[in-house]
Amino acid sequence: MLFRPELRGTRGAVASTHWLASAAGFRMYDKGGNAFDAAVAAAFVIQVVEPHLNGPGGDVPVLAHRAGSGQVDVVCGQGPMPRAATIERFEDLGLSVIPGSGLLPAVVPGAFGAWLRVLAEYGTLRLEDVLEPAVGYAEHGYPLLPKAAEMIRAMQDLFRDEWTESARTYLVGGVAPRPGSRMTNPDLARTYRRILDEARAAGADRDKQIDAAVRAFYEGFVAEAVDHYLATAEEIDATGRRHRGLLTGADMAGWRPTVEPSLSLRHGALTVHKAGPWSQGPVFLQQLALLQGFDLAGTGPHSADFLHCVTEAAKLAFADREAWYGDPAHAQVPMDALLDPDYTAARRALIGREASGELRPGSPGGRAPVLPPIHDESAGPAGPAWLGELEEGIPAVLRSTAARGDTCCVTAVDARGNMVVATPSGGWLKSSPVVPGLGFPLGTRGQMATLTRGHANALAPGKRPRTTLSPTLVLREGRPLLAFGTPGGDQQDQWTLEFFLRYAEHGMGVQEAVEARTFHTDHVPTSFTPRRFAPGTLVVEEGMPVETIEELRRRGHTVRTVADYTLSKVCATGMSRDDMVIAAASPRGAQAYAVAD
Repeated sequence: MLFRPELRGTRGAVASTHWLASAAGFRMYDKGGNAFDAAVAAAFVIQVVEPHLNGPGGDVPVLAHRAGSGQVDVVCGQGPMPRAATIERFEDLGLSVIPGSGLLPAVVPGAFGAWLRVLAEYGTLRLEDVLEPAVGYAEHGYPLLPKAAEMIRAMQDLFRDEWTESARTYLVGGVAPRPGSRMTNPDLARTYRRILDEARAAGADRDKQIDAAVRAFYEGFVAEAVDHYLATAEEIDATGRRHRGLLTGADMAGWRPTVEPSLSLRHGALTVHKAGPWSQGPVFLQQLALLQGFDLAGTGPHSADFLHCVTEAAKLAFADREAWYGDPAHAQVPMDALLDPDYTAARRALIGREASGELRPGSPGGRAPVLPPIHDESAGPAGPAWLGELEEGIPAVLRSTAARGDTCCVTAVDARGNMVVATPSGGWLKSSPVVPGLGFPLGTRGQMATLTRGHANALAPGKRPRTTLSPTLVLREGRPLLAFGTPGGDQQDQWTLEFFLRYAEHGMGVQEAVEARTFHTDHVPTSFTPRRFAPGTLVVEEGMPVETIEELRRRGHTVRTVADYTLSKVCATGMSRDDMVIAAASPRGAQAYAVAD
């Protein structure tokens, strides 16, 4: 029995991790907009209503399929490290890792520019149309999510004592607001309104208005506020010390989002598209390639055979991620070799009947893998409770033991066949102070770069840190089929792979595949500081069949069960063979929502 129906329509569909964002996105169809307009509007609302998971200062990869093109573009909204960010600079500060909080890990904010690039190149509506819902929620209020309220409560002492601009933005009368209470962000509303004013001042032309908005953010008053703040402020971070940031207005002025070709892999009649190795996206393709040697369709979707094969493939593919992925504009990433059929076959042979406890990256092209060290460092001596929260680079409250989300998801499709999906993230309220006057904090994605020289993901000026953000778009014979993503940090490309396999191999419907019991392995180190991992661990929702769990333990997996329906939050849109639009959203967390008409 499904918790929610699979939605179908003839006009358009939107699915996202917040019901208000999905509703706002769908309103763009009523204005005559397309799927790209809908996604942009939903994404700006997500920045307002999920401030604990993303914001205008964050990052986003966007996969875009223009109807009739037969191809998928990647709009890269992952900003690079500042020009002053070098390994030597961090070593001089006595650091062996980049902190996961504060000002030091700030990169160029990429989300704003990426969404405006999507609007300019693929959308049809004006900037004021797609920004209107977000401005309204920031100005007039929205119901505060329980997880956001929990996070603000955990950080309220830090906000009051240290990050005073965050206190002004998120505390009400000096205390954390209640879950469900009306929350506003007047400074963010004013930031958006000033951007719109500067856009209108450029004239009536739509494209000139969008260009002016981009300049206002990356060269104008937003960049000036960021530059002044980071040049003068020293804020406490996970080290327990105060540090000044490295990001400057010049870093922002020198960056614009790029449009790149996707990486893809054939899976039967389907072609799966992902972003490049500056994301973790190719790990989805590597897992899929490894699993093409197994009869997954002949296994039950909740069977021990299925869970075992998928888990062992994940261990191998993610080990390659650890050793080889990075910004291909700055490092030699052997992507062709990692997806080579002969390499894949040799790696597939490592999957046996028993669980592996080793971290085993491969040697594509005969090159020796380089693994960064695992730093499992505590924050040091006992201190205030918020210091432990700052140590965790992922935006989760430490006492929360269910799925640790770091991300949002927005996806949309229209009747013409335009399809788009993105996983906005970063710039969340927990990890960095609000920039005075702007109403939002900067992102801390720099924490994902390593200080290990010679590694593909080694820190360097102007280089993108390898991110976990990873949406997926699937074509069938050049036509749109599915676009999907999930929150979940390092688990994104495990949870979405399971969704896809249950759809493609087990014949489940989209909503059925979204709701199927979920699992993942914590065998590979996390990308967030401190980099922890649990070799051999397999995490499953407790609704998984008892016989499956017992068999997995017999095969050597260390199985840990978590509360049912707590892992993943997949959102998906698609098109049927008869050109109906489809939408589905996970019931987990009672927050994600889909709309179709």
